[in-house]
Amino acid sequence: MAHLVETMAYAGQVPWHGLGTAVDGNMSPQEMLVAAGIDWTVSKRPAYTVDKPNCWNIIDPTGEAGFIRAPDSHFLVRDSDNKVLSHCGEGYVPFQNAEVMDFFKKFTDAGHMTMETAGSLKEGKDIWGLAKLTDKFSLSGDDEVKGYLLLNNSHQVGKAMTIMFTPIRVVCNNTLTQAMSMEGNRFRVLHLQMFDEEIQKAAEEALGISGQQMTKFKEQSEFLANKRAKEFDVDNFIAELFQPNLLIERAKASVKDDLPPLRDEFKRTAELVEEALHTSPGASMNSAKGTWWGALNAVTYVVDHQKRSQAEGNALHSAWFGSGANTKRKALTKALEYAKVFQEVLVQPTLFISFLR
Repeated sequence: MAHLVETMAYAGQVPWHGLGTAVDGNMSPQEMLVAAGIDWTVSKRPAYTVDKPNCWNIIDPTGEAGFIRAPDSHFLVRDSDNKVLSHCGEGYVPFQNAEVMDFFKKFTDAGHMTMETAGSLKEGKDIWGLAKLTDKFSLSGDDEVKGYLLLNNSHQVGKAMTIMFTPIRVVCNNTLTQAMSMEGNRFRVLHLQMFDEEIQKAAEEALGISGQQMTKFKEQSEFLANKRAKEFDVDNFIAELFQPNLLIERAKASVKDDLPPLRDEFKRTAELVEEALHTSPGASMNSAKGTWWGALNAVTYVVDHQKRSQAEGNALHSAWFGSGANTKRKALTKALEYAKVFQEVLVQPTLFISFLR
């Protein structure tokens, strides 16, 4: 398969990335496991090498090569098709997909969340589940944001199982994955211990943080939606995210009056963000039009929906777990910084003068 999505199922509306197979709503985590095609197991198997140099074929036509057990070396293998997912050491403990999806069960049974989507990325190396929480809020009455938990389990050495809080703006399905900690660290479980009741209990405690994060994100969103964003500042915001070298070069110019408008020097991605400020879904809402909330969502919209230089599945992986997710988190931080500067301008005009210098 050319893109990174191997298998996937979703309940409800078609996801923003447009991939997967539709299933009935209200599925249990185990039913979603089967529907998403991730009801397979992995096993840690010993690694071997040949006992003669230059005999790298498994079938040795000379019959002279034997095999030597490689000490403390294993492979993590998918049992359904014997696909090697990763090389691993003696201490690596694989987490089974069913065990990980069981994390959601207590909360779906209690009505605290519903399964939205699940699937496999990178030929089984990454497994995820997304569940919708009951928490939500609205800006200016009709700009709705819902809360989700995104769980990612990796069958690769060096990557921990992570749980992330993921608010999604309904009107445009923009996502913004955030760490499961008010201090900025994801909730992470290393593959050095069994996924037992103690770890699940700790993960359940982390779930409580999602409520705090929803409250915090609501406050941040309301703050951004109530701060006007001038075109000049938004252009600088976009350039900081996507073309920081452009700002550096312009700062070196001896005669700044001769410089063209900043947006005239934007490249493709920055141009898309500038366009999304006015044309993306929800851009004309009171909460977004001319505000820093609108500027943030212009970035998240482009990263989620319009950066198609890679195949669709690559875009999904990037938006949730890779460079796209990092860009969106940075955009939130930057938007808050710009909005706070504007807030301080109203009280301390001299601060704004020094900021411009």
